[in-house]
Amino acid sequence: MEAIPDISGTVIFVVVLEIREAAIARFLELLNPVLDAMRHEASFVSAVLHRDPSDPGRFMLYETWTDLDDVVRVQMGRDYRQAYWAELPDLLRSERGVQIWQPVRSDFAGQ
Repeated sequence: MEAIPDISGTVIFVVVLEIREAAIARFLELLNPVLDAMRHEASFVSAVLHRDPSDPGRFMLYETWTDLDDVVRVQMGRDYRQAYWAELPDLLRSERGVQIWQPVRSDFAGQ
């Protein structure tokens, strides 16, 4: 396992997935239950799934968590993720990109 960066506090994962056109429906069938289950985890804050309007097979998942160590050591191995992890390599048309970010500032309407 790669070393976990020394980040405390809120952490953002930006995951870019390029899915084969014929596999988009299956990808969403597998991912939606994972997203539904994640919201019940103690260190989970939010997740937003985006789709590239110019490429229907290109998705970006933006996840916010409060504890990087928990995500890497516990959340990634949850049983509800296993079917998704098992099939994902066959659905991808290229290697997924994963970046870890640390928020500096947030602005929302109505603040």
